[in-house]
Amino acid sequence: MIKEFLTTFTAQFVALDIIGAVPIYFSLTHRMNPEERTAIVNKSMLVATIVSIIFMFAGQTVFHHLGIGIFDFKIAGGLVLLLMAFAELLGNTEAHHSSGSTGIVPLAVPLIAGPAVLTTLIVHSTAYGYLVTGLALVLNFAIAWFVLKHSEKVKRIFGKDGTTAISKIAALLLAAISVAMIRSGVFEAISAWNNH
Repeated sequence: MIKEFLTTFTAQFVALDIIGAVPIYFSLTHRMNPEERTAIVNKSMLVATIVSIIFMFAGQTVFHHLGIGIFDFKIAGGLVLLLMAFAELLGNTEAHHSSGSTGIVPLAVPLIAGPAVLTTLIVHSTAYGYLVTGLALVLNFAIAWFVLKHSEKVKRIFGKDGTTAISKIAALLLAAISVAMIRSGVFEAISAWNNH
C-alpha cells in the first residue's frame, strides 16, 4: 500500500505542478489585498477538492454518458486558460478580478484540478483504489494550499515592479501552457478518431 501511495502521490504532484502555478497565481491576484487573496486561495482549493473528488468517483461515467473524452476536457480547459492569459497580457483584467470568480476559474479549474490531475485520479483510482488515491490527493492539495497561502512572502521579496513583471511573464507562460494543453487534446482526439 505504501508503494502504491507513493506512486499515485508522485504522479499527482507532478500533474498538479503547484510550484509552476505560483507565478500564475501572482498574475491573477496581484491587484487584490491580502484578505482577498486568502479568500481566493481557500475558495480555489475547496472547489478544486470537490471537483477532483467528484471526478475520481464519477469521471469515467460522466464522460461516457456525455459522449466526451479526456481530450475534449483538455481542449476546453486550454481554451479557458488561453482567454485568461490574453486578458492579463492585454491589461483587461479588472472584470474577472472584481467578480471574485478567479478562485474558481482558472485557479481551481483548470489550473489546480486540471486535465492532468483529473486524468491521474481516474487512472489511479481504478488501479490502486479510492482510499490510496484519495489520501494522495488530500496530501497534495494540503501542500498546494500551504504554498499558495504563503506565496505573499515571495511577492514581498520581488516588490511591486518585480511582481508586475512576473505577472506578465506568467501570463505568457499561461498562454503557452494552454496551447500545449489544447495541442495535447487535439493529438489525442486525432489518435482516437484514427483508431475507430
